[in-house]
Amino acid sequence: MEILRAEHISKIYGSGENKVVALDDVSFSVLKGEFVAIIGASGSGKSTLLHILGGVDRPTSGKVYLDDKDVYRQNDEHLAIFRRRQVGLIYQFYNLIPVMNVVENITMPLLLDGRKVNREKLEEMLNILSLKGRENHLPNQLSGGQQQRVSIGRALINSPAVVLADEPTGNLDSKNSRRIIDLLKMSNRLYNQTLIVITHDENIALQADRVITLADGRIVRDEAVKR
Repeated sequence: MEILRAEHISKIYGSGENKVVALDDVSFSVLKGEFVAIIGASGSGKSTLLHILGGVDRPTSGKVYLDDKDVYRQNDEHLAIFRRRQVGLIYQFYNLIPVMNVVENITMPLLLDGRKVNREKLEEMLNILSLKGRENHLPNQLSGGQQQRVSIGRALINSPAVVLADEPTGNLDSKNSRRIIDLLKMSNRLYNQTLIVITHDENIALQADRVITLADGRIVRDEAVKR
């Protein structure tokens, strides 16, 4: 079943001599529970595409559908609610709130929504992420790998329709990188979680179900990974 669809997405910055075409007529769809890797050289449009898929940055033209709903027909207020509830975003540099502890950072999407925290799910998440015993630690008391695991917990706590990860291992050593990808793959299998990962790492891309390659803002290859 299709969960996400991008139709003729273009993104243009500036005009005239300063015009930059970041994305040029990009179309593809993603099935529920699919693990898709998006690769390409720096400047190919990967991060721009991810931000548009996640409701962070409006396209210049084209449409994004999540669960058959047109994402950008919503006003900014509803778009913010959509991001909190339907999309889990994971960044390379964690984006944790420095004055909030592990539990507060993980549950922040629920707190912003004024919703009650499911303690059982939170405990399960802390166990899966190997963060038990660090619930009250602030980000500066955690290693890079632990901070990234907190950001994964924050992305998953809402059971979003899709998880989008932008170079989630780019700031980590090889050991922590493997652990982060293993956690994302586990959420993909355990929760049938749809996962889209931007990466420069070929080894990560080859673990996906499918690899989309971007060049100069266009899709130049879209193929299933052979096992």
